[in-house]
Order: sequence, then structure tokens, then C-alpha cells
Amino acid sequence: MFSRVSPKSVLLAAGCASTLLLTACAGSGGGPRDTAYVARDVETLYASAKDRLDRGNAPLAAALFDEVERQHPYSPWARRAQLMSAFSYYVARDYNKTIQSAQRFLSIHPGNKDAPYAYYLIALSYYEQISDVTRDQKITEQALASLQEVNRRFPNSEYAADARLKLDLVNDHLAGKEMEIGRFYQRSGRWLAAQIRFQNVIDEYQTTSHAPEALYRLTESSLALGVPEEAKKYAAVLGANYPGSEWYEKAYELVQDHAAGVTVS
Repeated sequence: MFSRVSPKSVLLAAGCASTLLLTACAGSGGGPRDTAYVARDVETLYASAKDRLDRGNAPLAAALFDEVERQHPYSPWARRAQLMSAFSYYVARDYNKTIQSAQRFLSIHPGNKDAPYAYYLIALSYYEQISDVTRDQKITEQALASLQEVNRRFPNSEYAADARLKLDLVNDHLAGKEMEIGRFYQRSGRWLAAQIRFQNVIDEYQTTSHAPEALYRLTESSLALGVPEEAKKYAAVLGANYPGSEWYEKAYELVQDHAAGVTVS
């Protein structure tokens, strides 16, 4: 959804091969004949897959990389082809197959030097599928877990550095979902349920862009629930941390109108 990875930065093993031409058409298109079983030597087959990828036909490239493993499962080329298949599916935006291919690579080669990239591809594939905050956020949670896994396993890698940047965006997205639900509860007059959602933002996502509004909404909900001393506390936290924000100005006005004389213990 947010950003796509550059093929240049991830075509790790691709430079060392030269590949096959199945009975394919000469253009970038491809039909069933392109991936029909024709026994070929592994280098020719791999090279053909790489050629298709370079020419922009990622779906056919992925199928041909899969064919490398199918025809030559015990060749060193098979390991390269597994990861290149995952990358090709990613370029084709077939994220489910990307995840399947990368997970297969990891199940067979868990300690391989390219394992960090396989984990990264899985995380990217979930990340690319994040939907807007009005929809179910299961994929967002999977993206969060996968990005955290990359950062945990390979903290000093270039993949972890990018994962940390994306984690900030994912957390902001999840906080946005909590805010969306909380505002819905407020509009419905379900103030306690709204309070819980806004408190979740402060407890779990306090460094996100939604924190100032969450504190304002907590001020608002506390007044509606009849606890003005709590409203003043939230407004004070908002003023201390975001003194120049519009949310503090609104919270200040709200407290002045409805809780100015209340003493906070």
C-alpha cells in the first residue's frame, strides 16, 4: 500500500545466471506454452526466467523460476530460483504467492545468507496489502509482526533499517483504526467504549501522530462520563506534551467551559 521496494536493491543472486528460452513467444507476453514442461538444462532455464523478469513479465518469470526448482530440485540453481520466484511474485503484486515462496525458501534453507531478505519479502508483502482504517486490520497486524521479526532477527541489516521506518507507519495506521472506532463510539453516545479505544492509543501508540487527538478525546469523554478531574488531567498532559497543537487549544477551551473550578487531586 505505502511503498514498493526497488528491484535494484533486492535482485541479490540474479547477476550470476544465464537462462532458458522455453517455447515462448518473443515478446513480453506469455501463455501456457511458455511454462509447458520442456526439459532444459538448469542454466538455460534460469537465464530464461531472468530474461523474462528483466523484460517486465514478472508473472511468467516467477513461473519459470518455479520450473527451475521443479526440473532441477537438487541443483544449486534451485535455491537461487526459489528466492527469485518470491521476488518475481512480489514485482507482479501477487503477495500471497510471494509469502508462500519466501516461506518455502526459509523452511528449506533457514540458515542461508539470504534468509534476511526472505523474511523482508514476507514483511513487505503484508505491508503492501494494508487497507484503509475503515476495514479489518488483520493484514496490518501481520505486517507489524513480520516487520518486528525482521528487526528482531537482523537488527543491523539494511532490511531492519527499512523495517523500522515501516513499523512507524504501521503503528500510526493501527492507532488510526483505534481512533476511528473511538470516534464512532462517541457519535453513538457510548462514551466508556470510546474512552477505552482512546486510552489504547495512549498506552500502545503514544509516539504516533494520533496521540494529541486521543488526549483531547479522552478529555471530552471524561467530561461526558461526569469525571471532570480526569478531563483536567488529560488536558494537562496534552498541554505539557503538545502545547502548540490545535487539540490542546480545544481541550483548554473545553475544560474552561466545563471543569474550570474542579480541583485535581
